[in-house]
Amino acid sequence: MSSDQSTMLRINLDRSSPVPLYYQIAKAIEKDIETGTLAPGERLENEIALAGRLRVSRPTARRALQELVDLGMLVRKRGVGTQVAPARVHRRVDLTSLFDDLASSGRTPATTVLEYNVGPGTPEVSDALEIPLGEEVVTVRRLRYADGEPLALMINHIALEIAPTHKELNDLGLYAALRGHGIEIHMAQQHIGARTATAAEARILKEKPKAALLTMERTAYDAAGRAIEHGVHVYRASRYNFSTTLFAQ
Repeated sequence: MSSDQSTMLRINLDRSSPVPLYYQIAKAIEKDIETGTLAPGERLENEIALAGRLRVSRPTARRALQELVDLGMLVRKRGVGTQVAPARVHRRVDLTSLFDDLASSGRTPATTVLEYNVGPGTPEVSDALEIPLGEEVVTVRRLRYADGEPLALMINHIALEIAPTHKELNDLGLYAALRGHGIEIHMAQQHIGARTATAAEARILKEKPKAALLTMERTAYDAAGRAIEHGVHVYRASRYNFSTTLFAQ
């Protein structure tokens, strides 16, 4: 499909249903995105054309598209129109690294090390790593990409004696680099949350000001119970989510 063409959506509406028409439209488009019928980057017809073809009001069509924009499934670009957003990264809440998860899911991960500093750990970091206050720690700030697009900003603290090198962290994920030093992560304590991006974070992640970010704070341990690394990461909520499976007790 050429870039000047837009896709006419095949949507069947049940006008006798109590389900609002805007919601029926949004769910139909969402299904096409999730099944791959609509591909990332594909441009949709505008709300005027959609409303006229489906015989609904323009506010109804606008609301349907806005629902999916708010979910990060569609994006609006000035001069281009409404397009299917790039595919999100779905990550299970497992004891794995983002680098390994991206590689195993067929995405192409890449990393830029923004900072690599050695110095005494703060009280909070020293406590998390269970090392004496004042002992030197390597603090690494990295930008992680998926298929060339910025996805996450990651800060990790590792005791100096076991920390991978700058080059290793530029080429590999942290856990892969640690495995290269004979260190295996066995368990972790992790907290997941959300907040809005700071101006600096939005700029480096190529997001809008005050965009939604997912947050993860994790302290990882080896099989002997030794704290190996403490990390604080932020992820673009428009491109990334965590998933987990729950079981009844």
